[in-house]
Amino acid sequence: MIAMILAATADEIGYVYGSYALVVGLLAAYAVFTIRRGRAVGRQVPPEDRRWM
Repeated sequence: MIAMILAATADEIGYVYGSYALVVGLLAAYAVFTIRRGRAVGRQVPPEDRRWM
């Protein structure tokens, strides 16, 4: 019984790795999008109003 469960788990590990890769990829894409959007919006603020610099 345990051998059958372990054998089935090996087939499903691809889904686990694929899911992790998808999540990491989406988080990286969101981070890039957020940083690029923040820089674009930051350029629109006049220099005297840029409190973070």
